[in-house]
Amino acid sequence: MTRARIHHAAAFAALVGLASGTVWAQDRIFRCGNEYTNNAQEATARGCKPVSGGSVTIVQSTPRPASAAPVKLASAGASSSAATAASPGGTKVDSADQRQRDSDARAILESELRKQEAKLTSLKSEYNNGEPERRGDERNYQKYLDRVAELKSSIARAEADLSSLRTEISRLK
Repeated sequence: MTRARIHHAAAFAALVGLASGTVWAQDRIFRCGNEYTNNAQEATARGCKPVSGGSVTIVQSTPRPASAAPVKLASAGASSSAATAASPGGTKVDSADQRQRDSDARAILESELRKQEAKLTSLKSEYNNGEPERRGDERNYQKYLDRVAELKSSIARAEADLSSLRTEISRLK
């Protein structure tokens, strides 16, 4: 045998040894609620169920300190009856900034309201009181009926959107 073949054979033997070592290291894994164990006696005593069908990867995490409270975010569309409101950082916002935010939110909502009203007007004119004009691609009557039903549902959605926008705008006043 040449030296290269001896080295390849040794490397192959080492690989087989490592692979067989990992096979021996993989004991049966049991799930006990949110915990996993490979101790069969402990798992049997606790009534754990064996895990099958794949490998399990466990990532250790550090618990969050109890003093770290979740941060509450102020919604852009919410009205502020108080002079100040909480900002995302948890600090106070002065009343002038909050009024500016409220007026920006109102302008955005009113712009969206105008767009929705234009869309609804367009849909209603196309719907034509339930009798829209037939298109050239609607030789099949079912296609026409499907388009009429889609127009009707689009009108209902647009009206619901308008109602929601009006409600949001009334909350800002």
